[in-house]
Amino acid sequence: MMTTEQQRYPTVIGHSDLLLRFYYMETGIDPESKQPPSADETLRSYFTGIAHGHMDYPRAQAGSLVGAFCAVYIPNPRRGDTSTDGLTIAGSADGWYEQHIAPSLDFVYAQRVALHMMSRLLRLEAISEGRIKIPHTVDELTACVRDGVFATIFHIEGAEAIDPDLNALDVFYQAGLRSLGLVWSRRNIFGDGVPFAAQSPDIGNGLTDAGKALVRACNQLGIMIDLSHLNEKGFWDVARISQAPLVATHSNPYELSNSTRNLTDRQLAAIKESDGLVGINFNVKDLRADWERNSATPLETIVRHVDYLVEHVGLERVALGTDYDGALMPDTLSDVSKLPDLFTVLAEHGYDAAALQKIAFENWLRVLRKIWK
Repeated sequence: MMTTEQQRYPTVIGHSDLLLRFYYMETGIDPESKQPPSADETLRSYFTGIAHGHMDYPRAQAGSLVGAFCAVYIPNPRRGDTSTDGLTIAGSADGWYEQHIAPSLDFVYAQRVALHMMSRLLRLEAISEGRIKIPHTVDELTACVRDGVFATIFHIEGAEAIDPDLNALDVFYQAGLRSLGLVWSRRNIFGDGVPFAAQSPDIGNGLTDAGKALVRACNQLGIMIDLSHLNEKGFWDVARISQAPLVATHSNPYELSNSTRNLTDRQLAAIKESDGLVGINFNVKDLRADWERNSATPLETIVRHVDYLVEHVGLERVALGTDYDGALMPDTLSDVSKLPDLFTVLAEHGYDAAALQKIAFENWLRVLRKIWK
């Protein structure tokens, strides 16, 4: 039970897999869907309430959630497949890396699924009667926060749907793409992701020449580059090449949880130096020191991550990432309606209203103002 008045702030989160939830519902992959709904039924359910998952419009309203980076993430053709693509990575002679990372994706498949998800994002805005907007500028995002219009920021997690000549990047940008993760936790033509494991993120190769070109193109267009899921060599390649602040939309400190998905102190120092940002990941395995898949993870665990990041990168560079609809959440934050409970605990821990407002949304606006055009 909360001992102080509940703290509520308009909140923007750095990562949501809502579009993946839609895709699973429509295609019948979601085990909760007894009869796959049509596209229209799926989208309408967002406004009336999705019976499962972590986010819909009513729960966003209840949790004062006013915006989310909505990811276009391409699942493996066979859900849960962790087989190898047969390629060899320097420095992994024992084959460990190949055994613990998902296979690379076929381009035609990846682009087909990406267009499916992008279509749903655009349709969701179209049927929303003004309740939802895909912001293309920071001014539009700021207006969404001010007016209570839900901002669905178009993000791609893993660039498998982008061709090596980057023709698709221009098209996606015109459709509203403003945030791009070069990789998910698998290899593509641009670079290597990290496997899901409790070990160092320093595994696999750095960016390819195509990956370096993609970084430069994103800088030119004003697309934020997301470092979450990228391996450490790739991180340092981006740090050397990019002219924009370094951002990890949903990652945590490696010192508190030895996950490949998390950031070492040296990486955090680079993010601070670039005046970037880290969005805290609520995935329990990336929060816990024991790397256990245990939803009985208290809010105080997240507070420790907030404290650590504030100490190492500064209050102005800490936000919420979450990974709703893409990972196992703590029971205490099982859907977006419970976000005010986290702010209440942070207030009890000594964070004042100005600090909580920065974590809730102001820090996202600050960093995006430096990147978007």
